[in-house]
Amino acid sequence: MSVNQLSDSAQNYLKIIYGLNEWSSEPVTASVIATKAGMKLSTVSGALSKLRQQGLLDHAPYGAVTLTDLGRGYAITMVRRHRLIETFLVQMLGYRWDQVHDEAENLEHAVSDFMIQRIDSLLDHPARDPHGDPIPTAEGRISVPDAINLSDAADGSNVVVERIADDDSQLLQYFSDQGIQVGVELGVTSADDFSETINVRVAGKKSTLRLGSRASNAVWVSPRN
Repeated sequence: MSVNQLSDSAQNYLKIIYGLNEWSSEPVTASVIATKAGMKLSTVSGALSKLRQQGLLDHAPYGAVTLTDLGRGYAITMVRRHRLIETFLVQMLGYRWDQVHDEAENLEHAVSDFMIQRIDSLLDHPARDPHGDPIPTAEGRISVPDAINLSDAADGSNVVVERIADDDSQLLQYFSDQGIQVGVELGVTSADDFSETINVRVAGKKSTLRLGSRASNAVWVSPRN
């Protein structure tokens, strides 16, 4: 069965479950999925039951949700569509990186596999999308950068931004205004104890930014080589 034979809702659930596992080791539960999807828990629970019956996921009552090999394959297909579309919109149509997430959410259900192949070829097979998320290959291979959350970076360290979560357009606008984007080097300095903030200095700038948990938790970094 092609992923196009799944409903848009099923495609979304599989992609959400995959995304929740991609950058976190925390268990994915029905309540976590409901929060991410902005839906009622009862609605999500019913949908997960149907996906389990289709052999797309495993879900014990009140337990974690995990994708089967079949479900993961479909999820990766949707992730690839989403991230290639985002990259196309930025590189070819001049969208800002804070404008592409919702657009890609709509388009990913309508495009054909052939169109995705053409986009991939036109863009010369990009490995990362505008936010740093890895783009699966046509064969489903994914190369995830070895990165940690900015909030876990050591005091006094110099790091490189590898990925920024793309589901908050206002936060992306703020990062853009401050010069924080994928590939930028940051210097991490001490923050006030118990303030739940982290201080960073963007390479080439003199001023220091104080980032709260909402901002720092959205950024993944790696040590500067």
